[in-house]
Amino acid sequence: MLIALVVITFGASTALGFVYQFTKEPIAAAKLAKKMDAIVRVTPEFNNEPNTEEYKMPIEGDTLYFYPARMDGELVGTAVQSFTKQGFSGLIKIMVGILPDGTINEVAVLEHKETPGLGDKMERKKSDWAAQFQNKHPDNFNMTVKKDGGDVDAITASTITSRAFCEAILRAYNAYKEGGHQ
Repeated sequence: MLIALVVITFGASTALGFVYQFTKEPIAAAKLAKKMDAIVRVTPEFNNEPNTEEYKMPIEGDTLYFYPARMDGELVGTAVQSFTKQGFSGLIKIMVGILPDGTINEVAVLEHKETPGLGDKMERKKSDWAAQFQNKHPDNFNMTVKKDGGDVDAITASTITSRAFCEAILRAYNAYKEGGHQ
């Protein structure tokens, strides 16, 4: 019985190793394509390769990633990959497009596990809720939900998700303002 168990375990682990090797590159390529699509969506038109100019900033036990978008060498915006761990279902990752003056150009959701039909309305393909952040500057638009005295209309029945989304945007903006722009 021991020999059978060893053979089965060896066979399964070998198969798993081959599957991992076979899918590693396509998964990495898909993640890069998703990231590049988000950069294009949140920044003004650019002609550089922001992904090659990536720089990062450690913050609160995680990392923010910055992707400067340039047109003919001039900075037109920066895409900031931000996060929050305060979502209803935990981690939410977003890409925030910030113009050189600090105005939020656009926001795209990269990853979340929020409740389908409720919290997932933060995604553009589900609703236009995130449009309220477009062309807003955090210095004169209070990035907290109205229930907490801010300017943001919360997603109906998803106040926790809405608060978390605002937190992720503010994290990106504050890091950008504190020297995260080049």
